[in-house]
Amino acid sequence: MRKKIIAGNWKMNYTLSQAEEFVTSIVKQINVDDIDVVLCPNFVSLDRVYDLICQTNVKLGAQNVHYEDKGAYTGETSIDMLISAGVEYCIVGHSERRQYFNETDEIVNKKVKKIIEKDLKAILCVGETLEQRNNNEMFKVVEDQLVKDLKDITKEQIKRNIIIAYEPIWAIGTGVTATSMQAQEMCKFIRSTIAKMYNENIAENIRIQYGGSVKASNAKELLSMEDIDGALVGGASLTNDFVAIVTVSYTHL
Repeated sequence: MRKKIIAGNWKMNYTLSQAEEFVTSIVKQINVDDIDVVLCPNFVSLDRVYDLICQTNVKLGAQNVHYEDKGAYTGETSIDMLISAGVEYCIVGHSERRQYFNETDEIVNKKVKKIIEKDLKAILCVGETLEQRNNNEMFKVVEDQLVKDLKDITKEQIKRNIIIAYEPIWAIGTGVTATSMQAQEMCKFIRSTIAKMYNENIAENIRIQYGGSVKASNAKELLSMEDIDGALVGGASLTNDFVAIVTVSYTHL
């Protein structure tokens, strides 16, 4: 059985004091061994959040990373900086990075390789726009992203270091959620694509999350789907809904 993984992407929210108050309030409610729980705060809060969760089962994730180890890259953060803050997971290829910061699949691939090189776990995001879905292009778009983003990634690396998050762009921050059947259909397609790229065993064991307006009220139905192994949670990760989503995941094992 694939281990469920629930990750909270805080995006550009919470000051240090707000982060400390929030994590203090929820971490004592999250005490599970059978699923992976990851918090992905902003860079400023990483160290403070790590101090609050390091003695718990909750893990620390980052929202982004640069693909170079160091250099004249003003405003960027290296993988070693993340490691020094206690980071074990890193989101890469999020649609907001692709859309607002012009990240290409080539850039995403470089970041994936850097994360793997340092033996962290990459949460690789893929997904289509509403226009692409309406034009029935969603499978081609997602397959192209997977092929390009995982270029030169070996079987051993994908098994050890990659989690895939299906995030339909039309459902991110809109309040609109893919139906459980839409989400399941795409996650199943992602699994079949990984089988073609690697093999059936890897496809069967890779974890695939759904992300896109996940909240406590729809988490149970989404997580009951055969090929959905967790959630990448946005807005709801900033509220006590996150605890409810973790609880649903745990009780649905």
